[in-house]
Amino acid sequence: MQGHCAVPNCTGGKSDSKPLFRFPLDAERCKLWLDKCQREDLIDKPEEQLYKYERLCGKHFEPSAFDSAQGVVLKQDAVPTIFDSPGTPQTSQGKRKDAANVNEKEMKGRKKMKRPESEPADNTATVSEEEDTREYLKSLFEIVLLLGRHNISPTDQGDDDENNRSQSNFLALLEYRIHSGDETLRKKWDENKEKFPDELNNMIEACERCVRGKLVQEVEQNGPFSLLTDELVMISGELFLPVFVRFVDESNSQQESFLGLVSFSGDEDVLAENVLTEIIGKWGLKMEQCKGQAHSCSGTHSGKIKKLAAKVTEKFPATVRVIRSTEMVNISLANSIASPGVQLVMSTLKKIEAFFSRSPLLIEEFKQAISLFYEDRAEKADALKSVCQTKWTSSHNVFEVGVEIYESLLLWLDSVNDNEDVRWTDQVAHEAMVISKALTDFEFLMTLVVLKNITALTQAFSKNMWGDAVDISFAANSLPAVLQSIKEVADNIDVYHEFWYEEAASIAAAVDVIVKAPRSFLRKQTEAVPVQQVNYYKDYVSFAVVSGLYKELSEVFSEHVLKMLKGVALVPAAIEQKKSVKPEEDCVQVLKNVVSNADTFSAELNCWLVKWSKKSKQESFPTNIQDTLQLPDMKFFPNMLAVLRMLAIMPCLSLDETSTVVYDRFTRYMEDVPDKMKSKSIAFMNINSHVQCDVDSVVELYVKNYAN
Repeated sequence: MQGHCAVPNCTGGKSDSKPLFRFPLDAERCKLWLDKCQREDLIDKPEEQLYKYERLCGKHFEPSAFDSAQGVVLKQDAVPTIFDSPGTPQTSQGKRKDAANVNEKEMKGRKKMKRPESEPADNTATVSEEEDTREYLKSLFEIVLLLGRHNISPTDQGDDDENNRSQSNFLALLEYRIHSGDETLRKKWDENKEKFPDELNNMIEACERCVRGKLVQEVEQNGPFSLLTDELVMISGELFLPVFVRFVDESNSQQESFLGLVSFSGDEDVLAENVLTEIIGKWGLKMEQCKGQAHSCSGTHSGKIKKLAAKVTEKFPATVRVIRSTEMVNISLANSIASPGVQLVMSTLKKIEAFFSRSPLLIEEFKQAISLFYEDRAEKADALKSVCQTKWTSSHNVFEVGVEIYESLLLWLDSVNDNEDVRWTDQVAHEAMVISKALTDFEFLMTLVVLKNITALTQAFSKNMWGDAVDISFAANSLPAVLQSIKEVADNIDVYHEFWYEEAASIAAAVDVIVKAPRSFLRKQTEAVPVQQVNYYKDYVSFAVVSGLYKELSEVFSEHVLKMLKGVALVPAAIEQKKSVKPEEDCVQVLKNVVSNADTFSAELNCWLVKWSKKSKQESFPTNIQDTLQLPDMKFFPNMLAVLRMLAIMPCLSLDETSTVVYDRFTRYMEDVPDKMKSKSIAFMNINSHVQCDVDSVVELYVKNYAN
C-alpha cells in the first residue's frame, strides 16, 4: 500500500505531512484524477487497484474541495487542481531519470551548505515511523468499518470483563491479518495493544462521525429537507431518539437518510434543547433548510416529543409539523392523544402484534377459534380470518377490526393461558395472560369502541393520504368537512356517548367483563360524592378521545399544510383528470413562495396545465410526485420542478419502495437484534452500510480529534 503522493516529484506523505487521499472508485472521477496528475503508467490500472494502492496528497486540492466541518474530508465531487507545473506525461524510465537528477542536485547542495547543528542528519526514520503508524491505523479502521457494516460488534457484549476477551470479534480479524504476514501491523500492535481497549470507542466514534459527515453534506447540497423521528429505542439501558431526514437528491429522487440516535433524557425543556444542540452543533445539520417535521411516538413520552416539535417550530418557523407516512393517519392520531385509555389500547395492540409474530401456528390456531366462534356465520368468519393474515394492527381500520374480533380473541387467549394440553411454552402462555388481562379492563373496551366509531369519520381520509396524487388531492379538499363532522360529534357528545357506552356494555356482558370505573379513579373519590361511572366514561373517555382527535388533526394538517398538499394536483395524472383546472389562488400563493422566479410562475403554471390536460388513449401520465420528477420535460419547467421537489419532502406523503430502504434497515435492526447485543454506533454504521467511507479520511479525523 503506497504511503506517498502519486504526483511525480511530490513530497506528500514523505517529508511533507499533508494528508493522503485514495483515488476514487467511481470510474469517471478516477479518470479525472489521473488526467490531472499525468501518470501514463497508471492509465491501464483498474479503479479498484488505484483505490487500494495510489494516493494524492491534500496540497493538490483547493480549500473548497474539503468539508471542513468534518475534519480533513474531501467532498464527493472533489478534483485535484493545484500542481507546481503543468508537467509532462511520466514513464517509469522518466521518473527514475528525474529522481537521479534531483539526487545529484541535492548532493551538490550538501557540499556548498553546512548543516546546522540543530537539524537532524536524516529524517527518513521519522517519516517511516509516521507512515507505519498511519498504515497501522488504516488496518484497524478497516476492521472496525467491516464489522460495523455487517452488524458485528467489535466488543464481545458478553459477561466476561477480561480485556483479552472483551474485544473478541475485533481481535479475531486482527490476528488473521497479522498471521497473513503483515509485519508492520504485528509490530505496531505489540507496541499499542495495552492502551487499545480504551481507544476502541474513540475509533468507533470517528467512523460514525465520518459517515454522518457524508450524509449531512449530501442533505445540505440538495436544499430543503424534513426532520423525522421514530419511536424511542432502548440501548444498554438508555433511551435514544432515532433521527432521519427526507430530501430530494440531485437526480430528483426522494431519499430518507438515518442520521443517528440522540440521547433522550431530562425534562421537556432541557430535552428539546439538548436534542437540537446535538443535531445542529455536533452533527452540523443546517436547520435553516428544514421545511417540515414529523414525529412517531406514543405512550408516556409523547408529551416530550410534542415539546420538541414546538421548540423546532419556535426556532425555525418555516418548519411545519405533519404526520409521518410510516404510520396510518388513524394510528398516528391515536398515538398522540394524551388519554390513559387510548394509551392502554395502543400498547395492547403492539403486544398483540408481537404475540402473533412469534409463530405462524398462533395465527392458524386463532383462525380456527374464529371459525368456532362464528360457526353459524361462515361469511363473517372467512372475512375475519382473512384480516388476521394481514398486519391488521397497523391498518386504517385497526379499531374496527379490534372490536369485531374482541370476543373470539379474548376467549382464545384464555384457552392459551390455561394451556391444558401443554401445547404452548410458558412464555407464550404468560404473554396470552398479560394480553387477556388488558382486554378484560372495561376502560380498554370502552376506549376501543369510541375509537372505532370516531375514526370511522377519518378512515377515508387516512386511506386517501396513502394513495396517488388524485387521492391525496381529494383528501386535502375533504379535510374541512371531516373536521366539521368531528366537531358536531363533540358538540353532541351526550347523545353519541349513550350509544357507545351501550355498545361496550353489551360486548362486556357477553364475555363476563365487569363494567366499572378504573380503580385509579375510584381511589380518588370521597364517600360524600357518589361515583357516576357513566359520567366518568363520558368525560374521560368519549369526550377526551373525540376532542383529542379533533385537536391533533387540526394541528398536524394546518391550513398551510393543506394548501401545500393541494399542490399535489399538479401531478400530470391529476391535471388530466381535472381537465386543466387551475389550483385555488391561496394554494398558488403558497407554492409561489418556494420558487426562485415568482414573476414567471403564473405563465409557467399555465403552460404546465395545458401540456398535461389532454391525453390520448395510448398515453399514461405519472400518478405520483416521484415519477413526475423523473420526467425529461422537468428541465423546461424550473418553477414546477422547485414546487414538486418541495412537496416531495413532505413527511405525510408516502415514499416508493426504493426510498424506504434505509428505514427498513432501521426497523429490521431494532426488531431482529437482541437488546443486549444492540450498539448505538454499530447500529448507525450497519444501517448506513451503503455509504462509502474513505479510510484515509477516518484516520485524519481520528488523528486530529482523538490521538494523543
